[in-house]
Amino acid sequence: MALFPAFAEVASNKTEDSSKDLDWLTNKSFQSGGALSLHGQFLERTSENKRETSAGRELSSGEETGDKEECNMLPRKKKKKKSEKKKKKKKKHKKKSGKYSNSSGSDSETIYPSDLKREKEAEGKQAAPIATHFSWLDDIQSPTAHSFCVDHKSDPNNWTYKSLYRGHVASYKRRGTSSLGLDTRRQGISWEDSETKKKQKASDSKKGADRYFSVVNRRLLRSEPPLPVLSKYPDAITTSSFLHLNDGEEENKGRKTDDQTQTSAANPLGVYDSSTTLWLQGKGQQEQQKPDTHTEDSVTPLAGRTEEFNRRLREHPTDTQLWIQFIQYQDELSAAVFGGEEEQQGGEMAERHKSSYKAVLEKKLSIAERAIATNPVCIALQLERLKICQELWEPSALAKEWKKLVFLHPNSAPLWKEYLLFTQSYFSNFTVSKVNAAYGKCLSTLSAVRDGSMVSHPALPGIEEDMLDIFTQQCHFLRQSGHTEKAISLFQAMIDFTFFKPDSVRKLSTKQQIEFFEPFWDSGEARVGELEARGWKAWMVQQERGGWLQPSAEEEEEEEEEEEEEVKDKSQPRWTVWLDLEASREAAQWLPWRPDKAKGQSEEDCEDPDRQVLFDDIGPSLICLSSPELQLSFILHFLSFLGLPVNSVLTVAPCEPGWFLESLSLLTQGKEHRPLLTSYDPPESGVNSVGHMTTLQGTRKWVGLGKPGEKFVTNVFSTVLPVLPPHHQTFLSLSWIQYEKVKVLRCLHSGNKKQLRTQGKSSKRIAKRLLKEPDNRSSLVLWREYAHLEWMLGNLDEARKIFSTAITMGGTKGLSSPTLCELCLLWSQLEVESGAKEQGGQLPDVTASQAVCILTRLVEGTSSASSISPVTILKARKSYEQALTASLSALDQNVHNLQTNRKGHEDLKGEKLKLRGLVGCFALFQYLTVSIQAASTVYSQARERMENLHHSLTPETQPDRDEETTTGASQSSHTNMHYVNRLASECEAIAVQQAALLRYHSSISVLPLVTLRQNLTSALSACPNSSPLWSMYVQVENRYYSAGKARRFFHSVTRNSSSVIPRLFAIVAEQQRKQVVDATQRSCCHNDALPILPENGLSNRIRGLFESTIATEMGAHCPLLWRMYIHFLVSDGKMDKARGIFYRALQSVPWAKGLYMDAAQLFPEHLQEFVDLMTEKEIRLRLPLEELDILLED
Repeated sequence: MALFPAFAEVASNKTEDSSKDLDWLTNKSFQSGGALSLHGQFLERTSENKRETSAGRELSSGEETGDKEECNMLPRKKKKKKSEKKKKKKKKHKKKSGKYSNSSGSDSETIYPSDLKREKEAEGKQAAPIATHFSWLDDIQSPTAHSFCVDHKSDPNNWTYKSLYRGHVASYKRRGTSSLGLDTRRQGISWEDSETKKKQKASDSKKGADRYFSVVNRRLLRSEPPLPVLSKYPDAITTSSFLHLNDGEEENKGRKTDDQTQTSAANPLGVYDSSTTLWLQGKGQQEQQKPDTHTEDSVTPLAGRTEEFNRRLREHPTDTQLWIQFIQYQDELSAAVFGGEEEQQGGEMAERHKSSYKAVLEKKLSIAERAIATNPVCIALQLERLKICQELWEPSALAKEWKKLVFLHPNSAPLWKEYLLFTQSYFSNFTVSKVNAAYGKCLSTLSAVRDGSMVSHPALPGIEEDMLDIFTQQCHFLRQSGHTEKAISLFQAMIDFTFFKPDSVRKLSTKQQIEFFEPFWDSGEARVGELEARGWKAWMVQQERGGWLQPSAEEEEEEEEEEEEEVKDKSQPRWTVWLDLEASREAAQWLPWRPDKAKGQSEEDCEDPDRQVLFDDIGPSLICLSSPELQLSFILHFLSFLGLPVNSVLTVAPCEPGWFLESLSLLTQGKEHRPLLTSYDPPESGVNSVGHMTTLQGTRKWVGLGKPGEKFVTNVFSTVLPVLPPHHQTFLSLSWIQYEKVKVLRCLHSGNKKQLRTQGKSSKRIAKRLLKEPDNRSSLVLWREYAHLEWMLGNLDEARKIFSTAITMGGTKGLSSPTLCELCLLWSQLEVESGAKEQGGQLPDVTASQAVCILTRLVEGTSSASSISPVTILKARKSYEQALTASLSALDQNVHNLQTNRKGHEDLKGEKLKLRGLVGCFALFQYLTVSIQAASTVYSQARERMENLHHSLTPETQPDRDEETTTGASQSSHTNMHYVNRLASECEAIAVQQAALLRYHSSISVLPLVTLRQNLTSALSACPNSSPLWSMYVQVENRYYSAGKARRFFHSVTRNSSSVIPRLFAIVAEQQRKQVVDATQRSCCHNDALPILPENGLSNRIRGLFESTIATEMGAHCPLLWRMYIHFLVSDGKMDKARGIFYRALQSVPWAKGLYMDAAQLFPEHLQEFVDLMTEKEIRLRLPLEELDILLED
């Protein structure tokens, strides 16, 4: 039998006697007839192909000869044709499945029987064609003939699962890369597709390696490093001096040994891997996927924090602070996820960053709305929501939402403050009249809440303090916008409304009292600060009796000098003349204009209508102050407004936010040549006084307030002092004498001896007049200031007599009297400074030192000037130590009384907290008798005790003491706040004394600069808002060549404080360093000025500091910061950027008139534009340009 079934019949004829055992070789279902017919057809086709190929060869030989001749004539082809030939070859290769080809070759000549069979079947099928695409049954003309079609892309799953729904098809995912029968250590299978590999290789080659500034690498740098894992073997820690960490090789070895030794019933031979063994046991394997080191390592801790926030908020949904922290955390989360995008350049990346920032804002808004839904009464959450909406909503919608919120919470003073700040800093809707009306609405509403007229909302604790704070802010707002007349009128009306109120109206509500006060204001009667001012109460009494007699015209001679205002030099530029006249009018016309009835004047005689103040402008802002302490605080605010130095601790809530700052004197107070020990009392406030409205670097026109201003101040004191209690009169008298000292000090700095002599006489006259008052004759504070005034004028012998007389008046109180200690401290400091000048910086003998004699006499309580012995010095040191220990122990007792029954409230306002005098005397005594280290020990001991006590009283608000909290004012009492403020002031005063003593010692002797630096850094960490300490720190750091430590310290302080003062001093330090570097670069060229200085990087650093400070909430509303920024850019030659910053500043501080005056000075070609803008926003304009043109023509 043949092996091939096609020739089975031939084989059967030859071998008929074959055995039946070989039947398996036959295929009974095969038809031999069909196979023979196919073979015959095959032979016929091959013979035809041979004939065709022989004819084709003859034709091709002729074509080839022609082609060769053409190729010799044509130029050589380029590489493009090679690629086209390759494409043609690929297309020919794909056509193998068709019929036979005409090309010559052995493959094309072979025709298989299966091909013939397919052709035959195809011809049979053409008789009944079937559609190749699907169509609707209604569209077919003969439905019975074309009711089916062939689907060439069939889905085998339809046959396997007997269903057409994809959800019935099971899907499988491979778990692991193992395979049965392979040695896992040597063999493996790659389950990845080759196509995906090619795509990955192509993408990797295109992408390239990431640079260090890429998003991935920046995210990796921001991520927390992985924590090291200790070894599992405890012996590794005990046997060596370092910690052994797990290694990857050891883990792999451990895995291999575990796999090899793991034998069980499911894996008896140990040939299965761990995943197969677990599968045989019916267990699942835990997923072990290596996380992406670039993304998951950094995102994992952030995701963990998000989960922690969500868990805590589910457990404590009423924790408002936690909600606010979660909202603020979104910025940190977005910085980690989109950290490097802001560094990339390009429009597409910028758009992506904007979209991501907007997405973060919307996410924060949704969280805030969830928090408000849970805590609908919380105002802090409402404020947080509105801050977010400020960048998402339209101005009209935002203003409407603010009004709605204020309407719902009319009794919340912190909410009113935020609303007023929003109103006065929103440029699109800002005008001075609108903001002034908003202040009046706020104060009238709070007054109604305080009186109980608004029954729906109760009055919160501390509402009067908040009302006084808002009233002061309104006055400063009017002063900064140029409307000083309205601000002065507000203070005048409040003094009459508070201290001269008739008894018949005291029990009425505030609104009714204001209605009774209006006739007095419009009557033309003399007001506070004017001559013959009698007050509201006396006016009402006299009205009931029949009215006043008309006063006779007196003192008309001195009022003739006011009309001197002409253009001195018409050749100057127009903008210079305008700035000079505007500043001079501001300094001379800050008092409101009143018609003089003695001269027959009326309201129509006023040339400038804005100088007149109507009652409608000030009436809604009047408030009632019932507490005597608040009344004293209000008077001190008024004196500070006029430019007089006051004790800020006496104000219940020190009102010095960042938007009050506008003077460079705050930052340059250490540059003048002053005595080192006594130059920081009182410190500069950084707030311009009334009448001083010039450019940023402009100078004062007068030493004080001018003749009209000085008369006004004198009249205010003569009117107010009689109505105050005796212990409050001392504070006003002290402020008046200190103001005279400031004027004498300005004359000393100016170097004008004639002016100094005149000012000295008037100041001494005022001091003597105050000391003649019966209540002031025994006031050691006033005697101390008078003696210091004489010392400043050069009358040393007279000053020593005054000091000695004051010590005699103090009696035998000794160290128990804080005022006596402060007096002796000042005297001894002045003696040390003068002795150092006389002896060339050398300290005198201890027993012969005048300062040591003064400090010893203070301990003994005697006034004898006899020489001192060493035994007396030892006794005095022991007494100082005992007194300091007792005083520090008394502080703890005062705190205990405050927290339990709050006894001793009157003592807290008096003497028990004044430790600066005692500590200063003891430290100076130790410095003169022992060393500077002993003095520093005394200061450090006192500071440490007081700072710990302050931290215990304010654990949360200490880092940001200046920040106005929304809930702290309502929860803390007036007494507690006063105690904390005074304690903080004492800490700062002691720190300033210590730093001044160290600076003095370094100027006359050898002292490591590190000691002074460490003292200043420790003091500034506790008192980050102390401008004297910052000025000394900047001067010390400028002596170092490297600025690294100073920059790190500034960064650490500003990171934990929201105050703008540390940031301002950080900018000043860099600016001074830049000036030194620029001067050094110029000096290298032999006094030749360079046209362009080489860039050293400090300009970019200073700009970065400005931008980071402006980004804070308090820095954005600080006029001083914006004005410094503009001046810096102009000095750097970047005029276009400076002008752009000016328009940015208008979006945050549109009320600051000084900003417009700076712009007129720096960009004089746009003067008309700036003046028009001032007119539009109702900024006070005292000299219109039309009037200026008339003056220049004349």
